[in-house]
Amino acid sequence: MTTTPSTADHIASTVKVLAFDIFGTVVDWHGSIVREMQALYPAVDGDAFALAWRAGYQPAMARVMRGEQGWTLIDDLHRSILDEILPRFGLAQLSDAERRHLNHVWHRLDAWPDSVEGLTRLKTRFTITTLSNGNIGLLTNMAKRARLPWDCVLSAEVFKAYKPSPETYLGVARVFDLQPEQVALVATHHDDLAAARACGLRTVYVERPHELGQARPKDGTPEPGNDLHATGMNDVARMLGC
Repeated sequence: MTTTPSTADHIASTVKVLAFDIFGTVVDWHGSIVREMQALYPAVDGDAFALAWRAGYQPAMARVMRGEQGWTLIDDLHRSILDEILPRFGLAQLSDAERRHLNHVWHRLDAWPDSVEGLTRLKTRFTITTLSNGNIGLLTNMAKRARLPWDCVLSAEVFKAYKPSPETYLGVARVFDLQPEQVALVATHHDDLAAARACGLRTVYVERPHELGQARPKDGTPEPGNDLHATGMNDVARMLGC
């Protein structure tokens, strides 16, 4: 993607904090879950299992946002979805300990191959933080295992609101005592970026064509609303002069 130097230069000179979506943008949730299932339960279709688990994510958060249940950590939402889908995949017999271990696969997700290098480069010039619906414990454990070099771990848990609530995006600016335009969201999801942009943040799209697996390549067509469109994390660093 060709981005005009003036746009990249403007972001590099005015933005102080880069906030990163995590699931899909920084880590490969689908491939990680498939690999985990192949190791633990090889008879199960890991691809279908990963997609089914993730499919319950938005509806579960929506129930909380509608007030049908109280504030809930993503770990607990993941567990409730897991309990619901296990019988569908012939795993209804799993013990509580086995379910707990499997649920914590979200703490063990592998980074995309370029994530650590790209983030390390970006860290030399910007403050880099998570901005994820994942809870703090999950994000911290993930970072420790995958060696993700965050300066700060921010989560929906901090703001008691899930993305795309404005409270999350504007909350980053408040935490760092910045104006919204001094924060950029880096994500591979256009809806996340659109919500951030509506709050005044700058936006950087990162192509992750295999977020949903090799068989389901995502459409990476640039959207004009985003400030930058990058082919990967090192491309973000390149465009921002890191």
